[in-house]
Amino acid sequence: MADLRVALVHGRADPAHDGVADYTVHLAEALDRHGVDVVDVPVDPGARGLLRAARSLRASGADVAHVQFAPSAFGFSGAPGLLGDLAGMPLVTTLHEYGWWSWAPRVPDGVWSFLERRRLADRETGRLVPRSAAVLTTNGEHAATLRDRLGVEAGRAPLLPNVEVDPDAPDRATTRRALGVPADAELVVFFGFVHPVKGLRYLVDAVARLAAERPRLHLLVLGGFTSLALPEDEAAAFRDELTAHIAGAGATDRVTITGHRPAGEVSAALQSADAAAFPFTAGATLKSGALLAALDHGLPTLITRRPDAPADPDLVDGGTVVIAPQVRDADVLLDGLRRLFGDDDLRARVAAAGHRLVRGRDWDRLAASHVATYRAVLP
Repeated sequence: MADLRVALVHGRADPAHDGVADYTVHLAEALDRHGVDVVDVPVDPGARGLLRAARSLRASGADVAHVQFAPSAFGFSGAPGLLGDLAGMPLVTTLHEYGWWSWAPRVPDGVWSFLERRRLADRETGRLVPRSAAVLTTNGEHAATLRDRLGVEAGRAPLLPNVEVDPDAPDRATTRRALGVPADAELVVFFGFVHPVKGLRYLVDAVARLAAERPRLHLLVLGGFTSLALPEDEAAAFRDELTAHIAGAGATDRVTITGHRPAGEVSAALQSADAAAFPFTAGATLKSGALLAALDHGLPTLITRRPDAPADPDLVDGGTVVIAPQVRDADVLLDGLRRLFGDDDLRARVAAAGHRLVRGRDWDRLAASHVATYRAVLP
């Protein structure tokens, strides 16, 4: 019988359409392999969902409650912020999203700062972080924001690539033919769920404007449109909007949209690319499993970063990635693409360093580090 029982607390989301939900499923499986008795505790949005979850936690007999926090996973409700007060056991919180949201936006920043400095409440998690015996973040930017706001030093729960490298993938030429991409294209790939906040319209504009200078440049949009954040009808409307934007930019023959593809085909497509780009409008961090997959596939990668974002020690411009130091700006993305494709040494350097950054990450190592965290917070 397992000597450690952990309640994994999470929102109700489909793992096929939500990265946090997929992560939670894999973590539960890995913890089970490490002898942990995992109790699944889903939380519905709102006060009733909170109370049901609290009753489940108290009845679970768990030694530790571990909350996988992302506001979208809880329907952007502030109710899960009270879980720490209601759980009746030590609490660990992993912050999958942090640094951009407030569950009570009408409360002035000065009031939040007063509460946060005293660790009474947090604008994004309510009482969750202040009540946690341990807090984990998936990347350095979130850790820095947490430190600045609450003076809390977070542990690290690094995410894993959401697509593994397929050693049996077809060669580049075969994959490009299947995708309808020119064999001699300078191929930059965007991978992941397609959503307005991913900044693809600006990337399309950058590719279109760079056409005269780099006539072989081609963009591959690799991923589906339907997700937890973009239901089917909205996803179809955005796909139509993006297609129209591509045509308006004069880039129809320079952009290929694949839609959702199985993991093996995704790996083959990544292996056929020359570079990757993640032009997220909030800036890209290592909480993106798609970004991690691109790095793991050895792709030199361009990302955006907000000018006011704290520096992430893992994502260094010219070191592990190339950074476009602005969001929602096609010209800045154009400069980044120009740097990448105009400098063979830079491409090789960031590809190698980015791959080293994620190499060796696996679920069993992550589970082992979690078990150590759980044991550390036990009374």
